[in-house]
Amino acid sequence: MVLYMERILIIGCSCAGKSTLARTLGKKLHLPVTHLDQLWWKEGWENVSQEEFNEKLQAVLDGDRWIIDGNYGRTMEMRLQKCDTVIYLEFSRWACLWGLLQRLTQSYGRVRPDMSAGCPERFDWEFVKWIWNYNRDNRVKNSTYLAKTRQAEKIILKNRREVRNFLAAI
Repeated sequence: MVLYMERILIIGCSCAGKSTLARTLGKKLHLPVTHLDQLWWKEGWENVSQEEFNEKLQAVLDGDRWIIDGNYGRTMEMRLQKCDTVIYLEFSRWACLWGLLQRLTQSYGRVRPDMSAGCPERFDWEFVKWIWNYNRDNRVKNSTYLAKTRQAEKIILKNRREVRNFLAAI
């Protein structure tokens, strides 16, 4: 069990609960939380430029203590170089689709706390397809990232029960 975590990266499929875990850990460990979706999206589901995103992300990474949730593969290696802990939510597609259903039920038409203002929750078949194919398209890549990250503690959680047990042990 990790006892010292000050720069935590949380990755995994959409709707696995990365943002919820980040907020909960942030409260428990008194760490500031950054949701990459908030850095990337601006009102009306318009994205910022890569340069602006990189600048915002670098400002967070330069801090001594943080939790960052999100994938954004283009910047994964720079985040992995700075973290002391990586938590990978390696959930099944069915668990993530269940998470999507819960998200839509609770937040459809409203802005979630981990999203930028002006970006209300919506339904999108492309997003469903992304979730369905996430493990097929990203499991090997994520495992490779973890294998290459030598300085960071790696925690792989495979379901919501494991997440609850992990949080209870902190």
